[in-house]
Amino acid sequence: MINDEATAIRVLEHHNYYRLSVYRLPFTLPGDADQFLPGTTFEQIWGLYQFDQTLRALVWSGCERVEISLRARWAYEVAHGLGPVAYTLPTYAQNVSRHNESLKRLRDELQRSSEEFVKHHTVTLGQEWPPSWVVAEVATFGTISMLVKNIRDPLVRQRIATSYHLDERVVGSVMHHLSVVRNFAAHHSRLWNRIFVNPPRLPRTPRALSLSTAPESPRNIYNTLVLLAHLIQCVQPGDPWPRAVRDHLHTLDPALLPRLGAPGDWSTRPIWAAL
Repeated sequence: MINDEATAIRVLEHHNYYRLSVYRLPFTLPGDADQFLPGTTFEQIWGLYQFDQTLRALVWSGCERVEISLRARWAYEVAHGLGPVAYTLPTYAQNVSRHNESLKRLRDELQRSSEEFVKHHTVTLGQEWPPSWVVAEVATFGTISMLVKNIRDPLVRQRIATSYHLDERVVGSVMHHLSVVRNFAAHHSRLWNRIFVNPPRLPRTPRALSLSTAPESPRNIYNTLVLLAHLIQCVQPGDPWPRAVRDHLHTLDPALLPRLGAPGDWSTRPIWAAL
């Protein structure tokens, strides 16, 4: 059913059918994606799309806050704990093969950069590899997250993790997951009911964070939102982002919340209830 034909035409003129059509699936009969549930309207499908659109914007802005922080924490702790260019050494890494892949990506990122501070180190000073605080502003979130995840020295990993009240055994996994989610958001991909291939390791501490996650739905976006809310509170206490996400989730039909991986009592869990 279409209540407003003019709006429907405008939406379809500017949104590819295959982009929009996946949002119809929650409103179709089980086992028959071509048959809508009785009473379904185009406006419901469009409303779900708009919900996801806002969710993507929130996730992207949340990841931005965490990414900028991680760049700074990695650069500082590596430089002070291991040395300014220690990230280039085989002794830096737990997995040397993966580390070589990271360095290859990093070299490409440095070569593509037009930043003057990069040219100062690579051209003027003739350095093959600039110090970590230069690299931190050029490498992608994905590369930085892998460099964090692959640090061999657990003390350096823990100093980074402590900034986020996390254990060193999970910080790399969490950050790499966020880098993947950030790319989905940046490329306007569906997020609300996406099943992630490589979910993050869920922290056991702090307790408020652990109690707020949904281990029974490890591959859904809900846990990502919990992790982002926690990390942003560590980076920028009082930031309105967690509250904005909580309020946005309240706008979704409760019947659809399980598709995000959200438990029935999600809003009463510590990280949201404390807002």
